[in-house]
Formats: sequence, C-alpha cells, structure tokens
Amino acid sequence: MSVTDVSGIPSAGPGRQTVSVVTATAIAIADMIGVGVFTSLGFQAMAMPSPFALLMLWIVGGIVALCGALSYAELAAAFPRSGGEYNFLSRTYHPALGFLAGWVSMTVGFAAPTALAAMAFGSYGAGIVPGVSPLVLALGVTAIVTAVHLTGTRQGSVFQNVGTAIKITLILVLMIAGFASGGTNPAVSFAPTAVDLNYISSAPFAISLVFVMYAYSGWNAATYISDEIQDPQRSVPRSLIVSTLVVMLLYTGLNAAFVYSTPLEDLAGKLDVALVVGKNLFGDIGGRMVGALICIGLVSSISAMMWIGPRVNAVMGEDIGTLKWFSQRNESGVPGLALLFQAGVVVVLLLTGSFETVLDFIQFSLTLCSFLAVLGVIVLRFTKPDLPRPYRVPGYPLVPLIFLGVTGFMLVNLITERPLQSLAGLAVMLAGLIVYATSPKQVAATSSHGNT
Repeated sequence: MSVTDVSGIPSAGPGRQTVSVVTATAIAIADMIGVGVFTSLGFQAMAMPSPFALLMLWIVGGIVALCGALSYAELAAAFPRSGGEYNFLSRTYHPALGFLAGWVSMTVGFAAPTALAAMAFGSYGAGIVPGVSPLVLALGVTAIVTAVHLTGTRQGSVFQNVGTAIKITLILVLMIAGFASGGTNPAVSFAPTAVDLNYISSAPFAISLVFVMYAYSGWNAATYISDEIQDPQRSVPRSLIVSTLVVMLLYTGLNAAFVYSTPLEDLAGKLDVALVVGKNLFGDIGGRMVGALICIGLVSSISAMMWIGPRVNAVMGEDIGTLKWFSQRNESGVPGLALLFQAGVVVVLLLTGSFETVLDFIQFSLTLCSFLAVLGVIVLRFTKPDLPRPYRVPGYPLVPLIFLGVTGFMLVNLITERPLQSLAGLAVMLAGLIVYATSPKQVAATSSHGNT
C-alpha cells in the first residue's frame, strides 16, 4: 500500500525516493531514443527528397512532444504518484478509466516495445558477430537487464546512466563526423525553397509525422516512476522538460548530419540508415563499430522500459486486490514479481514473433491515453480550479491544444488507415473493464482516487 497524505493523494512509501533527477532524465532519454531514429529517415527520404522538409519533421515532432511534456508536468506536480496515465486518468475522470490505461501498460504496453528493442539488438548483434542467433541474443539481453534491475535501484541507476551516456556519445560522434565530412557533392542546403511548402503540406509529411511522434514516445517516462524520484513535485517536471529538449536537439542534429554527409539517394528506402552513414563515414570496419554502439544504446532502451513498466504494475497492485502481488517489493525495494512478469511477457513475444503485431494493436490505445491525459489539464482547470498546482503549463491553453491537435490527427489517421488493428486494440483495452469490475479495490486507494 502507498502512504496517503493529508490531501488524500497517495505518496511514496518511506525510503523509496532514491532516484535522482539525473537518473530520471536518463531513463526518459533512453526510453525515447530507440531504434526508430536510426531507421526511419530512409523511408521519409523516399517521399520527401528535401533536406528542409526532413528536418522540419523532427522539429515539429519535438515541439509537439514538448507540449505534451509541459502538460504532463502540471499533472505530475499536482498528483505526485507513479503510474503515468493510470494515475492521471484515475484522478481526472474515474478510477475505471485509469485502470484501462494501466491495463494496456501492464499487459503489453511496455513488453511489446521492449521485445522489439531486444530483437533489434539481436539483429544488429548478429550482423557484428556472424553465426549468432538473433533470438538467442534478444533473450540473453532481456535476461541480463532483468537480473540487473532485480538487484535494486542503485545498481539500476548506474547501469541506466552509463548506457544512456554511451547512447548520447554515439549520436554526438555521428553528428560531429557527419558535419566534419565536408558534405555531399553537390553541397546540401537546409534553406527552405518554394517547393518545400508543398512537401510540408503533403500527405507523406503527415504520415511521416505519425512515425516521428512514435520515435519521440517516452517523453513521459518520469511520470511512471514518480514515487521513486527524489522531490517528485520539482524533479518530475524538470526531467520531462529537459529530456524532451535534449532528445529534440539530438534527433534534429543527427538527421541533419545524416542528410549532410550521405546522398539522399543512398539513404532512400534503406532501413539501416545509421549503418549506411557509418560505412560512408568510416568504412566497413567503422560501420561495424557503429552497429556495436547501437547495440549498447538499445540495451539502455530495454533497461528503461524494464524499469518503468513494472512500476505501473506495482501501483495498480496497491489499488486493486486481484493484482496485489504486483505491489510486493524485494529487499532492494524493487517490485520483483512485476518485473519478472514483464520479462516473461517479453520472452513469450520474442518466442512467438508476435511483438510487431501487438505494437500495431496497441498504438491507438496508447495514443488515446496520452490524448485523454493532456485533455485532463484543461478539464481540471474547470472542474478543480482550486487544486494545488506547484507547476502550471506555460502558454496555457495553447500548449495543450497543440498536443491535442496533432495527437487527434494521429488518432484519426490510425482509425482510418488501420481500422481493424485500432478497434481490436481498443477492444483489448476495454476487456480490462471485466478485470476491474470483478476485482476488490483497496479502501484507502479507492478513497484517495475520488473526484470530490
């Protein structure tokens, strides 16, 4: 059970706030920077062979993610508890709606992206060490990361910070080498031209923006572990904002370096654009080195999701009787059973090869939960005007409205382009209502979630 303060808001238990704002920020950065930024440019370049338009994709995506982070910062400061959307939607609307968001996270919301990152690790690793099974590598890295996090948050923090530092170093090396290469021939210009307005207003730009936003997903990571962060009402907003700004600069700079150093025709249609650029800059051996560093970076992504996901399960276990075993923590303060559960789901997804299908199913549900959470900032300004808000969204209501506009467009695009997957994912989400309705609720947690 969590401790409930005089305001009725559950807070962290004694001794659990051990994560510094630096580690929280590292987790968010690692969660955001996955395989997407190293692969998506090739497909974007096919539809939009314009350096300016390609950079605008990442700038616009970063601005939207920052609007989301600023909005979540207000919610996180007002409701300082782990759980992310589970916590926010429970407080803003109803505990049942919060449970649906948590249900998606608990089952496959974190497990499927973890499996995808592990399989990407296996693919890159097999390219570096021929003859090794990608599946064996994927299962191995999952087991190692799980074992590290079972030992406690102190060891997990060191592991996470080192992995994230290596990942950032890789991106900075590629950026510096790319711009130091002297560029392609003819020289690349990032200045806008008359045709760029057509690209930016085109359907390919809108479709590419959807995938760019997925590359930015993870900007809300700190809200899932608020209970473990020192001084969460100050640290969580700082982590959200700083991590999003850092990733926005890294994403924009990295893609600019890719475009500057390597001809677009060499990148167009390629999945492994980072390796293409690495070989172009450093030769075949250098390309393998880039692949090895990407593997290390993927480990930090896996680590971030294996840290965050079980904490959502643990908070739900504090509130829902049927899930009580998720809230049990080992001697190191880690929700060990919740961590092992997520690792087990990851292994099942890897062995069945179904994680990409699962990702297709949950995209709509995850986007909808973020949409409802940011909408909650506006809803609470009307329904609870006197709610203590240690942090307020700057530029309200424009900032949340920008996020709502873009994510609303993404929801419409998903339901139009992938109706079966979106509706099936929504059905899985709603299936959680059966679990919620038949589960006993913990008395203190239920009263603390009340909307009175």
